[in-house]
Amino acid sequence: MRRKVLFVTFDQWRGDAAGAFGHSIVRTPNIDALAARSTVFRRHYTCSAPCGPSRTTMLTGRYPFIHRSVRNGTPLDARFSNLAKEARRNGVEPVLFGYTDTAVDPRTTPPNDPALKSYEAPLAGFTLGVGMFSETDVSAWAAHLRRKGYELPPHPALITYGVGAQSAQKPFDREPAFYAAEDSDTAFVADSVIDYVSVNRHRDWLVHASFLRPHPPLRAPAPYNDMYAASDMPAPIRASQPGAEVSHPFLDYWRGVVQADPNFFQVGFDANNRSEDDLRAAAAVYFGLISECDHQLGRMLAALQESGQADETLIVLTADHGEHLGDHWMWGKGGFFDSSNHIPLMVLDPRNGSARVVDAFSESVDVAPTIIEWLGGEPPQDWDGRSLSPWITGDTPDWREAAFWEYDFREVDTGVAETALGLTPDQCVLNVWRESRWKLVHFAALPPLLFNLEDDPDEMTNLSNRADHAGVLAKLMGKLLSHRMVHAERTLANLQLTPRGLARYEGPRTLA
Repeated sequence: MRRKVLFVTFDQWRGDAAGAFGHSIVRTPNIDALAARSTVFRRHYTCSAPCGPSRTTMLTGRYPFIHRSVRNGTPLDARFSNLAKEARRNGVEPVLFGYTDTAVDPRTTPPNDPALKSYEAPLAGFTLGVGMFSETDVSAWAAHLRRKGYELPPHPALITYGVGAQSAQKPFDREPAFYAAEDSDTAFVADSVIDYVSVNRHRDWLVHASFLRPHPPLRAPAPYNDMYAASDMPAPIRASQPGAEVSHPFLDYWRGVVQADPNFFQVGFDANNRSEDDLRAAAAVYFGLISECDHQLGRMLAALQESGQADETLIVLTADHGEHLGDHWMWGKGGFFDSSNHIPLMVLDPRNGSARVVDAFSESVDVAPTIIEWLGGEPPQDWDGRSLSPWITGDTPDWREAAFWEYDFREVDTGVAETALGLTPDQCVLNVWRESRWKLVHFAALPPLLFNLEDDPDEMTNLSNRADHAGVLAKLMGKLLSHRMVHAERTLANLQLTPRGLARYEGPRTLA
């Protein structure tokens, strides 16, 4: 049996935004059909945000406090292995189609290397099939549009906004994009994947199909631009005013400084000082982009079936991070609320096509080990994630009791966060320990937060400063500390030079 992997990631996709995940409005027939044959992980969380850190975490199998590529543009240490390198070690060429977000290690390049002017480079080890690098390189898609007779804007990167040569730059608009749905960036990536897997049907492959959408700009081609009525959009989970939400210096900074920037969220306006109608319309376009992604996913799955490769292909579908979509008066991604870090994950193993829903906590660091194990390899011992294969094959393994994530909000280039909060760069970080009932948010130099998710699932009431919850707070702090201690950098820790030579820990032994 050949070993193939279709690894599909969408950008900024909330964990509840599909029919299979219980959403009552968005239409995702292809994802729903895939879920009916897959193992669906309902409590899956990314261990970091935004795009760069989340992808680094997922593709290296390491927590952000290990790999330290914690912001968009923060270099990734070249010494770390990753999914692509491990796939090559197991004889499979990994090919990337679409969007990525990796900053090169500057110690490995000349001082004037153009690579130092962008953080949207392919991760080391990947062969580039087709790139879709947002604001830096959409040349392949641009050339495709030109061949089809489209007139493009002066700067090709503007086509990701959906604006034609004669249009004003409007990152958010209910009007359709100037290109047809079959010519969109999403369709272009899907077409490229379909061509590749069709040509390479007689060999093993690992395809990483990485879609930019539903990430803003919020402008969609017809019919997705007005597929959903603004009036049908679900109301955000939030108090009547930002000031009525849980009070914390980080939230004051996020809402008052970050989101006040009119370029935030790439919609061209301050999201929290806009009419309710505009915000509902923006959400409607977001869900329209999700339905477009679902359609293109269906085309790729159909191509696998038609080419006879479905029975030998592991399908992994997930996202890099979520989207607040107005919850808690926040947009975009980042911070500690579930809406930013709860993301979809489903895995279809062709050897086991029956549906299963897993309620145990899974994390983005688990994705790479799962894929490498499918390819016949052994995940590196120093990866933090665990293969999900036992769940997929129907077992119930001994597993984690909580999800962990980290959000780093330093601004090395501008110092905005440091100035607003009076912190050093290394103090601009929070860790989350999220159990079924309790959620701890620990800041390096700001007060902690504590939520009882059974009584307060919307995270509105902070209990960290209440005397009757001091014991709970201390217990969760201890768990978080232990987690970080166990997963500290350990590349060589489980090796030892002995008189007999190099010893490696291979598991428990009988004591002499």
